[in-house]
Amino acid sequence: MNSQDEIHLLLQTFQDGYIRRDLTQVDTFMQLFSDDAEVIGTNGVAPGVEEWYRDRASARELVVGDWEGWGDLRIDLDAMSVRHRGDVGWVAAPATVTKIIGEDNYASFLDFVKHLLDDSKLSPEQKLLHILRGGTNTVYELRRGEKFVWALRFTAVVVREANGWKFAQMNFSFPTIYFPDVRLME
Repeated sequence: MNSQDEIHLLLQTFQDGYIRRDLTQVDTFMQLFSDDAEVIGTNGVAPGVEEWYRDRASARELVVGDWEGWGDLRIDLDAMSVRHRGDVGWVAAPATVTKIIGEDNYASFLDFVKHLLDDSKLSPEQKLLHILRGGTNTVYELRRGEKFVWALRFTAVVVREANGWKFAQMNFSFPTIYFPDVRLME
């Protein structure tokens, strides 16, 4: 099997794990990553903060969280771009995350509001702005239907180790046409 096919097999194995989402197999699944793999989830803002993991052991938290409740990840393996030079390769692919949302999202948002109101770090104005934005988004999205499909970009760097190709870096990102959700304030 050539390197291109081996990298495709790594991606197929990754996709299969996300399809099954068997939490009893998460440690075996994590063997797809190098020990020092860096994994950046959609909530990753800075190294070591939120969903920006600096090694395989900590990246396990992202995988478990995804498998428990993120949604149905589907990487378009037919449209992915795979390149490699020697023992290093890089991958880019369109993907989707599909989740069925429903009336329980109203209650979930209200639970968020309760916790937000107790947050002493935010000013009353900031709390109100978060409530207004989140409430509007919740109503808007639920009125559009219960099937919610996010477009996603999946990129990764892979390296060939003694026991095969492994993920050395991975990034999940959402395209956006409006203001991004995270804004750094000076």
